[in-house]
Amino acid sequence: MATSGNLTSVNLREVVRALSDMLDLVGMDDFYHGKRVAYMSLECMRLLHAAGDESLLSTTFDAALLHDCGVSSTRIHKKLVSELDWGEAHIHCQLGHDLLVKHQTMVQLAPVVLHHHTHWDKLVRIELPERLKLISNAVYLADRIDSLSSHCAPHELLLNSETIRQTIARYRGTFFAPQLVDIFLDISQSEIFWLTLFPPHIDFYLAEANPPSPAQSIDHDALLRIAALFADIVDAKSPFTAEHSYGVAHLARFIGELYGLSSPACNELELAGFLHDLGKLKVPDEILEKDGPLNAIERSIIMQHSFETFQILRQISGFEAIARLAAFHHETPSGQGYPFHMQDGDLSVEARIIAVADVFQALSQNRPYRAAQSPETIKDVLSGMAKEKKLDGEIVALVGRNLLPCFKAATLHQSRFSSREAGPRETGSP
Repeated sequence: MATSGNLTSVNLREVVRALSDMLDLVGMDDFYHGKRVAYMSLECMRLLHAAGDESLLSTTFDAALLHDCGVSSTRIHKKLVSELDWGEAHIHCQLGHDLLVKHQTMVQLAPVVLHHHTHWDKLVRIELPERLKLISNAVYLADRIDSLSSHCAPHELLLNSETIRQTIARYRGTFFAPQLVDIFLDISQSEIFWLTLFPPHIDFYLAEANPPSPAQSIDHDALLRIAALFADIVDAKSPFTAEHSYGVAHLARFIGELYGLSSPACNELELAGFLHDLGKLKVPDEILEKDGPLNAIERSIIMQHSFETFQILRQISGFEAIARLAAFHHETPSGQGYPFHMQDGDLSVEARIIAVADVFQALSQNRPYRAAQSPETIKDVLSGMAKEKKLDGEIVALVGRNLLPCFKAATLHQSRFSSREAGPRETGSP
């Protein structure tokens, strides 16, 4: 991420790939759904337009990778995978469309995401360019093939492939465009088509097929809008975490400014705040929304999320510093944080600020196991954690001296805290 003046150089292809990896976390144990859909839809569209239309193929590839950007819930994901034609599938299509249409760099993908569960016999009557109709339906076709095959091991898939082919053929002309079904039935006769769906073969395919995309220069506001897209998807996972990433981003920047950090450093804090919880998409909904203490297994699942965040962000060239800041939000001065167990001397001021901002903002929100806390209660909790070396004492003291402005920054998008009875999930947990 090279920076020149107020402009930053970002490879949007890497951003799309990182977004796709984040979305695939919703599958919990299956991290290749978006990639498999990209492979199958790209192959169908490539053969449909044999002469080659790089713009069409690039749109197909990106839209397929991001087609499920409206899905944050593991419950919704299970329904989409288990039912061929789920009656509420259109909801996530609309949500995904509404996310992408706000972003100039991805607005061209929004119609495809909106219609990637629209039956072909209805899609042909919608006013939409023909190429977008075909891309949308290719993504739908690939998505449904994957729902029929994703539970299979390689040898099982080879044995079941004919059943899947027959199922898809039954919906030729109704769910799926006849020409796309014909292409699928042709290319899926070979074992290669099915075996490519599994790693490492799918990784090799995507590396070779990945359409080239040069880096683009964008300003900080545009970069924030991209980060906000990531945050919107994560924060939509649960009503209890809605706008958490926004609050952490605003508060982290505000604390950085109070501390006297430079404008570029505050920019990085803001970006890391938006992006710190990407790995939470892998956590099952029932764990995030549990109204009592977590057991050892549930806690071990939660503790994976910051490392998942690191792995997603480090793919984007120039995001190395952002990746570390975002991933360190559960590290502590005592060295007993996770997942890296960073020692006190290895934690930057920025990492300490992100950690305080994360706890502060979480305490300001309702959670299933407790009510949102008042500013004074938050100050007391932070002070207690500083004494236990779970948070940096200097940063906590700075926040304490600016308590109400910090509370405002953390809750900029929230209503006032609730008066519900509070009950802690466990000692010291926000």
